[in-house]
Amino acid sequence: MHSETHLAPHHVRAADLRAEADAYRLAAVARRPRDPRDLRTRLGWTLVEVGLRLAAAPRAAVAVP
Repeated sequence: MHSETHLAPHHVRAADLRAEADAYRLAAVARRPRDPRDLRTRLGWTLVEVGLRLAAAPRAAVAVP
């Protein structure tokens, strides 16, 4: 088998993967929030969630020698 014949399917697969990656990048850009307030709201709720988890987490007693 010639090397060109062996490499042809790999080149096709590489082109397919590049096209898939480009489509994914375009979709990711389209999903980004366009309004800065959306990001601020998401960040705020994330901070609330973290605060609630910290408040609900059981604390281990520290022994003082």
